[in-house]
Amino acid sequence: MNELTKEWVEKAEQDFSSADLLLHAGEVPIPDTASFHCQQCIEKYLKAYLQEHTIEFERRHDLMPLLKLCASLDEEFEKIRGDLRELDRYAVIVRYPGVSIDTKTAKAAFATAKRVRSFVRRKLKIK
Repeated sequence: MNELTKEWVEKAEQDFSSADLLLHAGEVPIPDTASFHCQQCIEKYLKAYLQEHTIEFERRHDLMPLLKLCASLDEEFEKIRGDLRELDRYAVIVRYPGVSIDTKTAKAAFATAKRVRSFVRRKLKIK
């Protein structure tokens, strides 16, 4: 694995750990921020996969263009399209007033992120 890929994975893992802590470590879960970190984790894992395959990508937060690039290398990525659509909605909107995520929804987002994280880690040959 190249060094920049490793950095993307490390950043993704920080987001995953942050989401986990925000949902499970405190007395009161913080679902909005946890959901954001779920999306960020997967965004960074997709970028790690692309980086490892020397595919250029834009520095944006949308998961669907990243999926398209990943699927061009391995069509099995299409299996996670629905999961990515779910997580994509937590990239921006939850950071602004007027939208709140309840704990149940945030925990579902975390479960989705966990599933996609495992998928991409397998593709990167990370245990």
